[in-house]
Amino acid sequence: MQPSNSNSEISAQDIQPIISQLTLEEKAALCSGLDNWRTKPIERLGIPSIMMTDGPHGLRREKGEGFGNSEKATCFPTAVALASTWNTDLIQKVGAAIGEECQAQDVQILLGPGINIKRSPLNGRNFEYYSEDPILSGKIAAAFIKGVQSQGVGTSLKHFAVNNQEFERMSVSAEVDERTLREIYLRGFEIAVKEAKPTTLMCAYNRINSIFAAEHRYLLHEILKEEWGFEGFVMSDWGAVNDRVEGVKAGLQLEMPGNDGINDKKIVAAVQSGALEEERLDEVVADLLRVILKLAEQKKTGVTFNTEAHQELAQRAAAESIVLLKNEDSILPLSKKRFKSIAVIGDFAENPRFQGGGSSRVNPTKLDIPFQEIYRNLSTGMDLSFCNDSTNDDYLDNELMEDAQQAAQLADVAIVFAGLPNSYETEGYDRQHIDMPPSHIQLIEAVAKVQPNTVVVLQNGSAIAMPWANQVKGILESWLGGQGGGAAIANVLFGRVNPSGKLTETFPQKLEDTPAFLNFPGENRRVSYGEGLFVGYRYYDKKQIEPLFPFGFGLSYTTFEYQKMELSHELMTNEDTLEVSVSVKNTGNRAGQEIVQLYVSSDGNFPNAAIKELKAFAKVALEAGEEKTVTMTLNWRDFAFYHTQYKSWVTISNSFNILVGSSSQDIHLQESIHFQTTQNLPPIFDKYTTFKEMIVHPKSSDLVSPLMEQLMNGMFMDAEFPDEQSKKDAFEFGKAIVLDLPLCKAVGFSKGKFSEEMVEELLNKINT
Repeated sequence: MQPSNSNSEISAQDIQPIISQLTLEEKAALCSGLDNWRTKPIERLGIPSIMMTDGPHGLRREKGEGFGNSEKATCFPTAVALASTWNTDLIQKVGAAIGEECQAQDVQILLGPGINIKRSPLNGRNFEYYSEDPILSGKIAAAFIKGVQSQGVGTSLKHFAVNNQEFERMSVSAEVDERTLREIYLRGFEIAVKEAKPTTLMCAYNRINSIFAAEHRYLLHEILKEEWGFEGFVMSDWGAVNDRVEGVKAGLQLEMPGNDGINDKKIVAAVQSGALEEERLDEVVADLLRVILKLAEQKKTGVTFNTEAHQELAQRAAAESIVLLKNEDSILPLSKKRFKSIAVIGDFAENPRFQGGGSSRVNPTKLDIPFQEIYRNLSTGMDLSFCNDSTNDDYLDNELMEDAQQAAQLADVAIVFAGLPNSYETEGYDRQHIDMPPSHIQLIEAVAKVQPNTVVVLQNGSAIAMPWANQVKGILESWLGGQGGGAAIANVLFGRVNPSGKLTETFPQKLEDTPAFLNFPGENRRVSYGEGLFVGYRYYDKKQIEPLFPFGFGLSYTTFEYQKMELSHELMTNEDTLEVSVSVKNTGNRAGQEIVQLYVSSDGNFPNAAIKELKAFAKVALEAGEEKTVTMTLNWRDFAFYHTQYKSWVTISNSFNILVGSSSQDIHLQESIHFQTTQNLPPIFDKYTTFKEMIVHPKSSDLVSPLMEQLMNGMFMDAEFPDEQSKKDAFEFGKAIVLDLPLCKAVGFSKGKFSEEMVEELLNKINT
């Protein structure tokens, strides 16, 4: 029985007649995959099977049932690179291109994007994730999802949730407090779910506070479904299921891959025994069928895609992702006027590392080789040499080092390709340090010793240490730039593209400076998120630690001036939106793009606050001498924190600074705004609530102020002071003691003037 309507929205009325005809065994069967990549069909009722494949930076459609033999597809830049563009329009175009390739290869769901927070640079899978910041991650994910789904293809937002390491990923419990969970590790998911409505969501392998993600009702149902309004279905990561029946109860609709019927039988037995209500199973099946039928309707036949157009898009995305980290003496861009001979050194120039290892590996339609692209960009009269010093070994031998130095000495400028090999970062295990291989470091230092004009081009998927940074004049972070990365590197080196990428993660001076250093990766199958809210730049700001390169940093071949900022309000409430307008001018002599970053900073009254937090951003293209006004919008959530007692996002009346700059540490403009909360939150005080908590609440301050004064007077009733200063100091001491005093302790401190009955009476009066 097919659904009655033919549009893409499948209603509950369409689904219910189908469910009523399903047997219990068929319902259970729908809750697991047919094989590695397909859902189960129920042919007698016209329920089709749909196909899903790995992503997210390109299509990995396996030719068979195994892994490692996939169809050719465009390999776009990895997530770390795409995010560094800060260009949501471009990222949406990349998503649409991948969606088009999915249709061409009969794929209905792309398994991505991945948006887990970069808690530590050691996570072996960081190249698959966007950022250390949840707002940036969520906005980029939303753009990517919109792009893919614009082609009638589904996405699977992953890995939900708190999946920030590969070490013991199938068993480790991420121990995280509720506020940190909400503000850091779930915020990006929330933005993506609400703004882009992903078709499916993939749960993580790990446990969160001792409960496996695949059975976590609080995450999968209460937050995702009830609070955020998620309308798709949740699938497991491959092999993440532990207790299938508990998963059904919690909100895990689909187990992947297939389980040969083992867990299907457990679902049937649980319904028959009464351990699982069939009504709950029906709800799960309804969620599945809505998506399966919708995606099956949206399948297109005869679709092809323009490989050259997608190659050009991959090149553009890679070029915009490149971050210029250092450009001493304006060594870049390379020009014939300054450099008539160029030496290219390093194996990555000929055998580039353009993507990461594991489930996201794509079989590219073609591959740009950096050395060949540099050769194509040469001007007439420029000479090019190449020294392919293989840096696959841990250390360079003297002969190879001498070859590299000789090539560098004979040229006017040396371009050294280095970074991290495949063995250093991949899905499945974490890095042990943030160093490059010794051979790469040796190569850079050897060349820099004999050639003052040395530029390093990096290929890596996450932050690295750079003890050699002061020895070279130029550093290009090209990330894992996909199949178009080689052309992108050459275009940036020669100035055909002005670099506009900026870091979405902090590069530390050393591993010991990183926020999670003392708690990563945990032990005994538990990892403590002891740094709490202070992840990434929030930590470096709070600890006043200078990083190697800060979050949001990136240079250009031109210069920009931030000239003025205007706010639409000076006073804001929960019902308002705030428009922040900034004038930016290109003060250089060539066109370029600037990424304008907006941070919010509270005054000292805000609870456990970061120094500043990213809330909005915009990428603006400017011709030489051109000026534009950029407008960004904030709402009440940008001034809120998650209150664990109210279990809600809460605002307080407070002053905030609106900061606009070109990185987290390069703020150009600042204005202040006062936020006046209109939330009418009832007190939730008990006898252990302190006076300092009650004195700031409008419903209790008038009631507790007299009691505080009485307690302080009682403390010094018989005291004699030698002078007024001594008296003042004593009362300041008394005030500090009383402010930290739990209400129930006032009984003992009041010398009989305040009883336990009076405590209860006061609490009843306040809380009602």
